[in-house]
Amino acid sequence: MSLGTFLKSKLVPAELDQHINRIRKPIGTLGYDPWGFNADAVKYGFSLTKQIYEKYFRVSAHGVEKIPADGPVLIIANHSGQLPIDGLLIGYALASRKKDPRIPRAMIERFFPTVPWLGNLLNEVGAVLGDPVNCAKMLANDEAVIVFPEGVRGSGKLYHDRYELKRFGNGFMHLAMKYNAPIVPVGVVGCEETIPAIANIKPLAKALGIPYAPVALPVVFPAKVHLNFGDPMHFDDLEIPEEQVTERVEMVKAEINRLIDKGLSERKRLF
Repeated sequence: MSLGTFLKSKLVPAELDQHINRIRKPIGTLGYDPWGFNADAVKYGFSLTKQIYEKYFRVSAHGVEKIPADGPVLIIANHSGQLPIDGLLIGYALASRKKDPRIPRAMIERFFPTVPWLGNLLNEVGAVLGDPVNCAKMLANDEAVIVFPEGVRGSGKLYHDRYELKRFGNGFMHLAMKYNAPIVPVGVVGCEETIPAIANIKPLAKALGIPYAPVALPVVFPAKVHLNFGDPMHFDDLEIPEEQVTERVEMVKAEINRLIDKGLSERKRLF
């Protein structure tokens, strides 16, 4: 028995292995797709994330079955928590559902691929550089894609601004229209409290070449996370002025706000 086979037998339960094998991905003979996705890496990551999802953050997910079983789809959510925990939990919720599981592709900040080792690891578990060209290729490939339109404005949010949505860009709406991809809005509650930041040292962030330098405790708190998935939203691809595209973006933003409020009302305690 090879070392890889031995580790896999110890770390990846047979049921999980079979579950991931059910999810078809177009990969090459070496086990990778053009963006670095690797099924074996996903299995190891899935096994670890299961513990984080169920035991540490005790995630409550409602409506994940609303994400279409196939075809291109954009999963649009509020961003928070300094680290991309929200994307990890949304991805696990979709990949672990019993009926029609899918492994989504998450658009990540440009900073992460520059970090040695981390960038490759994120690629192997399905993350892709958050670039409009990459997102377009994912949708053309009938992928489910997680996008956070707030970008670093959301992930670098300070604690006193929690659950206040920052500006959304229009790029995701243009792609949804072009590729006839439904948008499934998601309200994430709980990640704002995992790594609460009280300040952002902008000069330090600029000097280090990173998006933000938060002042926060070096601890990830086990806040209970609520994920609420909304009904798919469909938008036609007729040529319209940019002002009307912005109006459509605001419709999605309003629905995410509603789902956030729903999660906050459901939350009985922080931890």
